[in-house]
Amino acid sequence: MKIASHGGIWFMRGLSRLPLAWIRALGWGMGCVLYVLAVPRRRVASTNLMLCFPEHTAQQRRALVLQNFIYFAQTWLDRSWLWHASPQVTLRRLKLTGEVAQLAGDAPTLIFAPHFLGMDAGATALSQQVPRNFNTIVTPQRNEIVDDWISQGRRRFGNARLFTRFDGTKTIVASLRAGEPLYLLPDMNFGPQESIFVPFYGVQAATVPSLSRFARLGRAKVVPVITRITAQGYETRVLPAWLDFPSDDVVADTALMNRRLQDYIDTMPEQYYWVHKRFKTRPPGEPSVY
Repeated sequence: MKIASHGGIWFMRGLSRLPLAWIRALGWGMGCVLYVLAVPRRRVASTNLMLCFPEHTAQQRRALVLQNFIYFAQTWLDRSWLWHASPQVTLRRLKLTGEVAQLAGDAPTLIFAPHFLGMDAGATALSQQVPRNFNTIVTPQRNEIVDDWISQGRRRFGNARLFTRFDGTKTIVASLRAGEPLYLLPDMNFGPQESIFVPFYGVQAATVPSLSRFARLGRAKVVPVITRITAQGYETRVLPAWLDFPSDDVVADTALMNRRLQDYIDTMPEQYYWVHKRFKTRPPGEPSVY
């Protein structure tokens, strides 16, 4: 396991020296292979798209899943240059646009960063190009070697802290109030203990209400940041801060978060993280969809 892990990391280091077009071509081939071989995940993505886009034909969903697998592979291989290429390379390939001024200063700032496949590129763009200490919450990998490699990559620029769900709310809120923006990805299913049920594309989905709670406890503004893969690298777009968030109703806030997330996804559905079992946790009495 150690030899394989170190070998994979050295492969990524070597890959970082290749032209971007070559890396993307390799990702295209890898994505096609994964589409054929990773049958369980292909079924998960297909089920998610069937629930969220029932108006699509089966042929449209298959094409969308294939493209999703290709982008998944390409964005994974892009971590080679995100974490190992020179700073000049990352700066050239990562375009930061939109309401970037929303991230200036030291006001408590909560970044809503949904699970688009370019999420690590977005974090790298912010930490390299905006002079603030961006923090995030991560799930540790079981493989310690891989976990250390990913952690080092995500801390490459700036002075980021990688919290886990076990660090406690007080520590995270304190960092928010101290002016350290939190790059938060709350649009996943973490089980019934940490979630509430709100609609997502009209389907009841167990959703973590952390965006509303951290915004309220940290007295922080919420700034959405969406990252899109492009032929030249990535575009990370900073959207206007939400002026009506949070409210006193955490359920209403979380439902609003999902509605706005749907609007973002509709602009590039092929780049969302559909391989995740978003609807795994069902309301009492409802059967599994997977």
